[in-house]
Amino acid sequence: MLPLEGLTVIAVEQAVAAPFCTSRLADAGANVIKIERPEGDFARAYDAAAKGQSSYFVWLNRGKKSVVIDLATEDGRKSLETLIASADVLVQNLKPGSMDKLGFTRDRLRADYPGLIICTISGYGDEGPYANRKAYDLLIQAESGLCSITGGPESPSRVGMSIVDVATGAAAHAAILEALIARGRTGKGSDIRISMFDVMADWLTVPLLNSENGNPPKRMGLAHPSVAPYGVFHSKDGRDILISIQSEREWKIFCAKVIDLPDLPNDPRFGSMVERVRNRKLTDDTVAAAFARLTRDELLERLAAADIAFAEVNTMDGLSSHPHLRRIDVDSPAGVVSYPAPAAIIVGESRTYGAIPSIGTHSVEAALGTKKS
Repeated sequence: MLPLEGLTVIAVEQAVAAPFCTSRLADAGANVIKIERPEGDFARAYDAAAKGQSSYFVWLNRGKKSVVIDLATEDGRKSLETLIASADVLVQNLKPGSMDKLGFTRDRLRADYPGLIICTISGYGDEGPYANRKAYDLLIQAESGLCSITGGPESPSRVGMSIVDVATGAAAHAAILEALIARGRTGKGSDIRISMFDVMADWLTVPLLNSENGNPPKRMGLAHPSVAPYGVFHSKDGRDILISIQSEREWKIFCAKVIDLPDLPNDPRFGSMVERVRNRKLTDDTVAAAFARLTRDELLERLAAADIAFAEVNTMDGLSSHPHLRRIDVDSPAGVVSYPAPAAIIVGESRTYGAIPSIGTHSVEAALGTKKS
């Protein structure tokens, strides 16, 4: 039996953040009923990379039931009420105020269904000057300051995947699990509010505190502001290898066993982390010259033997064939799609993953299990 079997989750959701959260609840056995407008979640049309289907939708909607409801109609609102009345959890990330206008205020729902756990995901929360703004992943990356510390010296950059949405979905998932534990003790539901801006601000605590202390972080590409050498260097045959030297012991071993410069740590310019950071260009140029004399295979062999932290700078092709990549196979309307497995491994438990639903696969009754679909 899976941990969340027997629980019903109503997901009035779209795009990425809320679907990320509810996909994890579905993986754990919850009956996740996804409410879609007649044209479907707009994430269904983001791309066609998964056998002609959206990679986003295939990734984040496995194991859910799709119920089409037109919430602009009275019958549609009655159907949603029926679903919520049978639910343990309601997750929604519509535009702020949308559910209230439809009659589903959180105060009313909590009064009518005191055991219900409500999780509302928004861009900026319920209060403040930006509360009614639309918010998407890249907008929050920019507004929170994340872009200002991402990229190289020449310009800010976005993180190359939907980091704000995923972080927000993960925060919602954790909060819902906490609320379920609390309900098991008290019988009472919860009213959870999670904003994308708050999630990113929390994640940016370290660069924020450094900035407020007079040391604003600089954009350094694949380098580290307070550690050297920590960055990408090129092998003789043109491969990019990222190394990280965290201590003086590692530095001495690296110099002796990897770059054949055992006396380098005795030079005051390289004698401590502070000095290496102060003389970063000289440090990096010295390491780069040594790497340029060795092939990729020679460097990897030496780095591994010396127990130095390193990584190759891979592309998506590299990830696709990576020896550590675990995959799951998920059924979809266009056939089986293979993609990376969820990170958590539960020892002794083998999980299967539900199919990707077509639009409106289930009726309200079928989704609740009161009638065959």
